[in-house]
Amino acid sequence: MIASILTGLVALLHLYFLYLEMLVWNTPAGRKVFGTTAEFSAQSKALAMNQGLYNGFLAAGLAWGLWLGAEGFAIKVFFLGCVVVAGLFGAATVSRKILFVQAVPGALALIAVLAGW
Repeated sequence: MIASILTGLVALLHLYFLYLEMLVWNTPAGRKVFGTTAEFSAQSKALAMNQGLYNGFLAAGLAWGLWLGAEGFAIKVFFLGCVVVAGLFGAATVSRKILFVQAVPGALALIAVLAGW
């Protein structure tokens, strides 16, 4: 049960990232979240939308694994592993904040899934 709740929360986080990157990146709210300027957000809008789409794929994969229940174990492990790796890479290359926003929740959910909680 704990594993499903944590996995669901990670999926919802990635839907939120999709929203931020695909829909509000180039707005005052989006710029505030990411600490960007109007010029930068306008120039990088297509890149952010692409990144948002990938976050949507992560959310979809996690939802798929949850929908399958026990049979979705390997799918949840794979997509949670992807979340952790993406979070670690983002923390190393963009901002340490990504470690806590993406990698840690993904790792906690992965541990819960592997432990059978």
